[in-house]
Amino acid sequence: DVLSRSMVSCIGRVSKMRGFCTFISRPLLFLLLHFTLVQCDITDGNAEHLKREHSLMKPYQGVGSSPSSQWDFWGSTLVTSSYVRLTPDERSRQGSIWNTVPVYLKDWEMHVQYKIHGSGKKNLHGDGIAIWYTKERLHPGSVFGSNAKFHGLALFIDTYHNDEAADRSFPYIYAIVNNGSLPYDHGNDGRNSELGGCSSEIRNKDHDTYLAIRYSKGRLTVMIDIDDKNEWKECIDIGGVRLPTGYYFGASAATGDLSDNHDIISMKMYQLMVEHTPDEDSLDWTKIEPSVSLLKSPKDNIDDPTGNFRSTPLTGWKVFLLLLCALLGIVVCGVVGAVVFQKRQERNRRFY
Repeated sequence: DVLSRSMVSCIGRVSKMRGFCTFISRPLLFLLLHFTLVQCDITDGNAEHLKREHSLMKPYQGVGSSPSSQWDFWGSTLVTSSYVRLTPDERSRQGSIWNTVPVYLKDWEMHVQYKIHGSGKKNLHGDGIAIWYTKERLHPGSVFGSNAKFHGLALFIDTYHNDEAADRSFPYIYAIVNNGSLPYDHGNDGRNSELGGCSSEIRNKDHDTYLAIRYSKGRLTVMIDIDDKNEWKECIDIGGVRLPTGYYFGASAATGDLSDNHDIISMKMYQLMVEHTPDEDSLDWTKIEPSVSLLKSPKDNIDDPTGNFRSTPLTGWKVFLLLLCALLGIVVCGVVGAVVFQKRQERNRRFY
């Protein structure tokens, strides 16, 4: 009886330790899966999936105002053989370029090669570039040269800091999803409706800079490459995003009292081969209302400067701490398991 109770007690403790080890190791498994998915998230630019009707590339054929054109432009936009300049380095200019073909892809990825440069020194340049996926096209307005109350997705590469009290450093890249009801707050640099973002030194580089916007299965991911190393770094990653099909891609830029050259080198659109459930396939995706599922209302972000309610990417320190905790947990499991096993052996020898 004594032996039976001892063995049952030891087995119970070992089972608990195994459960504890499994619990501790889960964060490590999650992180490994997370990084694997991030590395696989951005397409390698497979030409097989390139959608030319939605892509803007040198020598920019199909750009113009003719009925057969796939891209149309407005304002100060200048199309050359090497780049599409949305605004020159001059004050109070606005320009845009828009795809004339609506996008009916449920899952897609847009790669944008761009360059922002000018004679302005630190904090003496502006305003930036916006990449759009919206219901409206060629609709001039007050937000980077386009409509403020848009329907769809906007990604802003904002180079001028309007809100001096905010804790963000500029240039700053951020995303907003709007159903036409949210006004853009210039004074707060769109902070009241921002979903996520990152700071990035993208001005006056000796090389072109890149970003990739991926929308798949309700998840919006934005990656950047500003060092010309052919390496993507995560900027935004947020789930619960609903975007319809049938919208248009475009790019716009604006200058005010301060200015910059805002150049688009290319916009390459890729179709992502993703399986959907029968319920998803039966939906009329053109009728979906642009929206995002958040833990808080977007307006609450004004009072939450850390942006904790958003699904933002893990920072380097967070990743390091999580990995460290996971590894320490595994070591502790091993040590405790060894101690329990040794005590069980001693008790077995004692009773025999």
